[in-house]
Amino acid sequence: MTIATPDPGLLFGPHIEPDELVPGMSAADSVAVARILETRLMDTLDLQLVLKHIHWNVVGPNFIAVHEMLDQHVDAVQELSDDLAERISAIGAVPNGNAGAIAAGRSTSDYVMGREDALVHLAALDAAYARVIVDHRQAIRFVADLDPVTEDLLVEHTRKLEALQWLIRSFLRNPASA
Repeated sequence: MTIATPDPGLLFGPHIEPDELVPGMSAADSVAVARILETRLMDTLDLQLVLKHIHWNVVGPNFIAVHEMLDQHVDAVQELSDDLAERISAIGAVPNGNAGAIAAGRSTSDYVMGREDALVHLAALDAAYARVIVDHRQAIRFVADLDPVTEDLLVEHTRKLEALQWLIRSFLRNPASA
């Protein structure tokens, strides 16, 4: 299994100073974990922007319910991003949340859909959540032996992302086909 790592230039701190190491983690493990966390940070920051974009452009009979629900999703994903950035800092690296870093480090392309019916946006959002969840699960496997604290953080984030995706999927489910 391979997991994509961001361009080393995305991390402000290409190495971690010995006095900033987390006790029990080597510098090499810290850098590897920071790079994986940076990929997760880029994708969650991008997901926040996608959620807000959909929030502004959703129309149709489900408008108000979806519009209001997406604000809660933005807040939840913003909290995940903050957790990731703080973990990067805690292990001695410097998180980069600048727009250029997000564009260069994310694993997806721009969300191109404009004003569209709620269900059309939600189907695309379901796929966006799925990509982030798959990448989080790969990151969990990658960091498992390097840092159990980061593994625990990513497991909890994945649980939250799956719950958010479940809410999206509830709109897409056709009760007639159940």
